[in-house]
Amino acid sequence: MPIKISCQFDAGAIEVVSADNANAIDLNIRKDSHADIVQWFYFRLQGAQGEPCTIRFLNAGQAAYPKGWEGYQAMASYDRLNWFRVPTSFDGQVMTINHTPGMDSVYYAYFEPYSWERHLELLDRAQMSEHVRLFDLGSTVDGRDMNMLVIGEEHANRKKVWVIARQHPGETMAEWFVEGMLDALLDPANPFGRQLLKEAVFYVVPNMNPDGSVRGNLRTNAAGANLNREWNSPSMERSPEVYLVREKMKETGCDLFLDVHGDEGLPYVFTAGSGALPAFTPEMAAREKKFQKDFMIATPDFQDVHGYPDAPYTDEVLTMGSPHITHLFGCLSLTLELPFKDNANDPDPQTGWDGARSARLGGAVLQPVLQALRG
Repeated sequence: MPIKISCQFDAGAIEVVSADNANAIDLNIRKDSHADIVQWFYFRLQGAQGEPCTIRFLNAGQAAYPKGWEGYQAMASYDRLNWFRVPTSFDGQVMTINHTPGMDSVYYAYFEPYSWERHLELLDRAQMSEHVRLFDLGSTVDGRDMNMLVIGEEHANRKKVWVIARQHPGETMAEWFVEGMLDALLDPANPFGRQLLKEAVFYVVPNMNPDGSVRGNLRTNAAGANLNREWNSPSMERSPEVYLVREKMKETGCDLFLDVHGDEGLPYVFTAGSGALPAFTPEMAAREKKFQKDFMIATPDFQDVHGYPDAPYTDEVLTMGSPHITHLFGCLSLTLELPFKDNANDPDPQTGWDGARSARLGGAVLQPVLQALRG
């Protein structure tokens, strides 16, 4: 049968330039639905089983993060459950996948997707626990549900831990991380989970950007807003997702905040803190450093050598989630970055960094969280 490329499914995104034969497939990475941001792709190729395919992304050099393609290997799957890396190259302008599909239908994606259906299943599975309540905070621009999980008993003497993920919807590793964290927290055999449920209450928003997730956007919501630049003045019209979460945080308070992301360029797991804030104290710096050290004890996948360089304070700082929360509550507040590529300290040629490894990192974070709450 003739080859066919399609993307009319949850998070699908690609533009076909030409696809007359398998060894000359030319594509463009589609922009976010309401912003000029090019990076996320996810599509299905049919009819090329056994044929060497050359798939060229003609506008890769105009991507939001072209350095993300350096050393990058695209992900592929035949069943959307098991994903693997395929040979990928980048010449500075065009990115090329060279792969011979073993089946009639194969999916290619920037990173292992986390579907809206799986998101709903995660919420449903979590709420079955006696420790969990599911709350609806409101609705997104497109009218999707903004759900939050409350885990543990809400007592005045309990520490308040907030974890949010996927402000940037294409950073799907963030929700894989949350899934692993929730599974560990609710596992009665996990000693860190058991202890945290005695000492803290968790407020978890597994997907901050439902609209962007379903639309196949990398960074923006259905109004074209980058949610991680909306925290200083969110609105129900442009960024209801941030507005609703921030209002709830003001109601509950916050003792520890994690904002989980993915980084396109750096092949490492690392944190970014609030050091640019004028009111940032040595005590705050010590808490950040202690969390990093405890996280490295919990898992060698985390490191503190590679990360973002120190930057001076600008007006943009308070528009971002973690420094805004440090400013608001004076608490330990970190952006946690996971890689799109691989963990260069311990690479896996078959899968690179993937959903399963993100989930295991989520389970490991309970140890440094418990240590941070105890001071």
